[in-house]
Amino acid sequence: MSTVDTTFSSTISAINCLLQQLYETLTTPTKHFQPLNEKLIRLSTESLRHQNLIQAWQTEISLVKLSITDTDSYIAGIEPNQETLLQELASLKQKVEDLQSISYDGTLTWKIPNVSEKMADPQLERQTSIYSPAFYSSPTVYKMRLRLYLHGDGNARRTHMSLFLLIMRGSFDAIVKWPFSFKVIFCFYDQSGQQRHIIVSFRSDINSNSFQRPRSEMNIASGIPKFFPLPMIIEDDNNYIKDDTMFIKCLIDFGDISKIILSYALSSNPALPHHVQLCYSLIQ
Repeated sequence: MSTVDTTFSSTISAINCLLQQLYETLTTPTKHFQPLNEKLIRLSTESLRHQNLIQAWQTEISLVKLSITDTDSYIAGIEPNQETLLQELASLKQKVEDLQSISYDGTLTWKIPNVSEKMADPQLERQTSIYSPAFYSSPTVYKMRLRLYLHGDGNARRTHMSLFLLIMRGSFDAIVKWPFSFKVIFCFYDQSGQQRHIIVSFRSDINSNSFQRPRSEMNIASGIPKFFPLPMIIEDDNNYIKDDTMFIKCLIDFGDISKIILSYALSSNPALPHHVQLCYSLIQ
């Protein structure tokens, strides 16, 4: 074999050796890349699953927030409704009590609870006056009620309590005598047991519209603007308010009761019927 052939053969062998080494160099990383590629695919799949879970959780959180907002709105709406229902319940309770305490003998004993609250209302311009239950001179005659301004009315405002009588429209107005022409007596009860009641009276003015036959639900009030001095009523130890409650009595005098008899009658046991109180007064 010539030298050229030998040299060529050696060169070919060397090239083949280099190619083999190059192949091994290239194929070795490929073997390592395959597991990495599989792991990358798994990680990508897991990441996608987590993203879907996060999106689902975000949707759930949004729904919960919306539900909380709706619940808050519902609760906020319940509170005023509850307050309204409580007020209506209190009003209904008062109406039932008023019906149970209706008087048909021309007298009214008016129990006024929660005096401190009612005294505060006029100062806050919420409610300047309160009304008593209706009462009657008999089952088929005059219908009346009282109106009390706890901080006074007109010239007596902020100096005295003002107490008035109102003649109301009744079912038998067409057959009773008008104008209303009787003496009206107010009594503010002393609750100390000393019987130092405040007794004032006035004679109805037959020329006043207050005592004509009512053309509306009730006539204009008439009575005693300076019924009781405010400085005395706001004293902590006054005898006219006990347990945040006071009592006022109205008596329609149909027969000119004398002052002496009247004094005894109003000092007798209020639990007794009115005619019994008067008889007791006469005996005394």
